Amino acid sequence: MAVLDMYEGVPNEGMRCIREILAKYASMHALDLQFDEFEVRQQIQVPDTSYDIYISTGGPGSPVASEGSDWETAYFSLIESLLEWNRTNEKKKPVFFICHSYQLMCRYYKLGNVCRRKSPAFGVFPVHKTAAGMQEKVFSALPDPFYIVDSRDWQVIELDYENLQAMGGYVIALEKERPHVPLERATMAIRFNEHFIGTQFHPEADAAGMHMYLLQEEKKKQVVKHHGLEKYNSMIRQLTDPGRIMLTHDRFITAFLDYAIYGRLSDRLAAIERLVQVAAHHDNEHSFF
Repeated sequence: MAVLDMYEGVPNEGMRCIREILAKYASMHALDLQFDEFEVRQQIQVPDTSYDIYISTGGPGSPVASEGSDWETAYFSLIESLLEWNRTNEKKKPVFFICHSYQLMCRYYKLGNVCRRKSPAFGVFPVHKTAAGMQEKVFSALPDPFYIVDSRDWQVIELDYENLQAMGGYVIALEKERPHVPLERATMAIRFNEHFIGTQFHPEADAAGMHMYLLQEEKKKQVVKHHGLEKYNSMIRQLTDPGRIMLTHDRFITAFLDYAIYGRLSDRLAAIERLVQVAAHHDNEHSFF
């Protein structure tokens, strides 16, 4: 696996969570799961197409201001190469895009309006599946709605459905319902094509990391200033609910890995079985001689 680190050297919990999820998954499935990390934005490190699976992380800053930068040119050269690979090869290479990476994909492929929110979103919120999301295999172990950690100043709205459909994509999750707010609900997850999926939220986030983050005095003051003490206390309480963000943490990326590894393995086994049947038929044809 290749993990594309988009954090630009900024301290974060995302990379820790991803490393722990991958290590735990490998241990549970007795897999020799090797993963390399690439620092994309500062060091312009980008993997080649030799990896089996790719995860592109969240990160700080504007998903718009980097347009035309050297690192972004290298990044989308990889994405284009993976799209071409999946078009022309039987063995597919799945990619998962998180938050900042998701916004970059939507902006680069002109799938919608990537813009600043009226106010920052931060907290534990419900996310609703669309009709297509109800059939999404990566969502299959999650209820509707399911709960996520939302931390963003930016959003994707006003989708260009023609561009999305031309890419082979569709929306699979939407922002929480807000009947009292006269604003469009942001898209929270998109399946860009059969092998690329992205989320606006952070499915890797765990309760322990969020709890430590919120207990920092500076972060507490920031949340209370923008959202109030009641909202802060509510967030702390929700972190202890096993049916909320830990359910998403435990079931989302693991489902992506299940599909990426075992879905592909199933295809291989089916192909082998077909070859065995053909060989058996061939032997039977010649057994009369």
